[in-house]
Amino acid sequence: MTGHHPQHISWGNRLLMTMMLNLVIPVVQIIGGILAGSMALISDALHNLSDFTSLLISYVALRIGERQPTVSQTFGYKRIEVLAALVNVSLLYGVAIFIAIEGWQRLLAPQVIKGQLVVWIALAGLAGNAFSAVLLHAGAKTNINIRSSFLHMLTDALTSLGVVVLGIIWLYRPWYRLDTLVSWGIVALIFYGGWGILKETYQILMNATPPGISVREIKRAVEAIEGIQDIHHIHVWTLSPNRAALAAHIIVDDQMLSQVDLLVSRVRELLWSRFGIDHPTLQFETRSEDNTFLLCCPKEHNHHH
Repeated sequence: MTGHHPQHISWGNRLLMTMMLNLVIPVVQIIGGILAGSMALISDALHNLSDFTSLLISYVALRIGERQPTVSQTFGYKRIEVLAALVNVSLLYGVAIFIAIEGWQRLLAPQVIKGQLVVWIALAGLAGNAFSAVLLHAGAKTNINIRSSFLHMLTDALTSLGVVVLGIIWLYRPWYRLDTLVSWGIVALIFYGGWGILKETYQILMNATPPGISVREIKRAVEAIEGIQDIHHIHVWTLSPNRAALAAHIIVDDQMLSQVDLLVSRVRELLWSRFGIDHPTLQFETRSEDNTFLLCCPKEHNHHH
């Protein structure tokens, strides 16, 4: 557990560094986009700027998420990262809609665009984004927040590359309507990139069973342990990215409490090794109620007595 903390700190520093890059580059790009008259460059800049806000949110969430649980926040603050990812995607979508509308205006009335300026400024954006993506690549595997930031950097590097190509075309051909088409391409990328994160945050906030864990398999595996008759009222949910919790009732023969302790550790070991559940809450009972349900009790069962 001790190795956990320093890694967070270094992520914090990497995020900070990426943030600075993502504040400087868009500012340059927006000025350049206005001077060159290119919406694609401005939309690339807004995409980059939204990364700055997203990184800022990620950074703050990472810091808050490190706080220990308190009496009023007994689960700790890890889930703030999920909330952060959600806010982030909402901001991105707002930016995307603005770009799409602005692009439509340009399509109706194309304007002359300075190709050379576009090329140089987009190249600067490409370099900055590629460097940021490299910085965050390793952390993307373990943390939803850093992953969302990494994906942003990657799509940004690609969009900047697209704008570079666009600028080169404008050096030789006055195809200024391409400006809108590329802007819309960037918008599509923004929507596509955000969707996966939206789905994942929805799952976590709704306390859905984590993907890849089957409640029925848990039931089979636990009931295969000698001395356990039945497991029911099973809930499995995600506490925060890469932490899963479970609550369940387990029926055993009437016996000494000290013997049950042995069963508890066997169940815990099974849940951790096979399903990656590190936070189980188990209630042991000796008698079966009239009915046992895999999930929680149906309505009429409550009024049964």
